[in-house]
Amino acid sequence: MADTLDIKISKTTTSKLPETDFSNLPFGKIFSDHMFVADYDNGEWKNFEIVPYGNLSFSPAMASLHYGQTFFEGLKAFKQKDGKIVVFRPYKNAQRFNLSAARMCMPALSEEIFVKSIAALVDLDRNWVPDAANHSLYIRPFMFATDPYLGVQPSKSYKYMILTCPVGAYFAKPLKVKIENKYSRASEGGFGFAKAGGNYGGSLFPAQEALKEGFDQVIWTDGKDHAFIEELGAANVMFVIDGTLVTPSTRDTILNGVTRDSVLTLARNWGVPVEERRVSVAEVIEGLKAGKLTEAFGVGTAATVTSIATIGYEGELYHLPEATADQFSSKALKILTDMRYGLAPDEFDWNYVI
Repeated sequence: MADTLDIKISKTTTSKLPETDFSNLPFGKIFSDHMFVADYDNGEWKNFEIVPYGNLSFSPAMASLHYGQTFFEGLKAFKQKDGKIVVFRPYKNAQRFNLSAARMCMPALSEEIFVKSIAALVDLDRNWVPDAANHSLYIRPFMFATDPYLGVQPSKSYKYMILTCPVGAYFAKPLKVKIENKYSRASEGGFGFAKAGGNYGGSLFPAQEALKEGFDQVIWTDGKDHAFIEELGAANVMFVIDGTLVTPSTRDTILNGVTRDSVLTLARNWGVPVEERRVSVAEVIEGLKAGKLTEAFGVGTAATVTSIATIGYEGELYHLPEATADQFSSKALKILTDMRYGLAPDEFDWNYVI
């Protein structure tokens, strides 16, 4: 079906595969041989191409450099035990891609173009999909404004691209995190729900400050009073409190994660009580002190399901029980992993076969 987009393919003459050490794959630093490129101009998407990975040439007046009209998505392809290559829930990412586009005054991209462009690129570079456990091909679709114009208004031209990277695990161990009560990631009425570049640019300084204090990530709180939990720096966040799976409800300050939705679907299917609601910092701290909060973990494309071992708040450290195989987060991680690698039935039809 990918050929219905009329994609022009120019293959590389020298593959980087032979020189790539698949036993050492730092996240997001090693790129596959090809990339997908398309242009938006005069109200339509055109010039669909797959070309060798390489640098771009652009005007220094390009709008995205000055006014931040840029956003991205993240998803993964997996090699299953029988050799099939699958992409996990690409249509869900396609929906969120267009939510980001609308908020950033950028053009929509049809779900067919989104999914089929990914399929064509992954198919061409299928030998880049690792076959080791906990490894995958990370897929980064993104869009940015290209008008060479210094004026505060939406661009009229855009570029859509896809890069892919073979990767291992994003986090190597359970996390030590800090509940942030000074800096904010997003505010009501803003665009925290979009995967816009500006959200991440603004998060870097607080994240670096937390690293200096010995933390791996921050847990963001609301920008008004810092009274409610929102999300982790690199993932949505979930808790098990008195046997109930609790997670902040999505709003304009919180990303509606695909892995988040997948984990909630699993929980409901298993009969686990689920609450999507506002979660106060006070509730989390009280739960940690009383032993009612037994699990905390991040859920995201890069993070998958990553346990939180320690939560810091106002100079105090609260330690959670060590993760065990019978905990909800461990079970969710195992079934998601097994489904993606073809080791368990894909009962929700989440895998898109390339």
